[in-house]
Amino acid sequence: MPLHMTKVAYGAQSLAEVHGWFAQRGEVARLTTRYLPKRHAEMIGGSVFWILKHQLVARSEILGFEEAEGGRTNIVIAARLIDVRPKPRRAHQGWRYLEDADAPADLTDGEETGDILPGHIAGELARLGLV
Repeated sequence: MPLHMTKVAYGAQSLAEVHGWFAQRGEVARLTTRYLPKRHAEMIGGSVFWILKHQLVARSEILGFEEAEGGRTNIVIAARLIDVRPKPRRAHQGWRYLEDADAPADLTDGEETGDILPGHIAGELARLGLV
């Protein structure tokens, strides 16, 4: 089972905005981080799960890692976002590991985030620590 990571979709106001970020990037995108994750070999084939308004809402597959300028590391991800069933997650700086057992399931065809629990309600419940 692959290892995943979580990352805040900093600055995004909606899931549509996050989708817009990746719509113009082609096949792959790169996230620059200061250090290569110690467990990077386990993460290839896993996903970056995006946090928006205290919920995991979408994921991008991790394709690999490469060196970047200044001794940094690029996390190479697929630019295609896959929406997932919203799952509460506190915001954090940088990225955090996410075990496969804790990762939310993908939304099925025709299913929308609002079919599970409206985003604004889920966000408020998460903020209150109730979900």
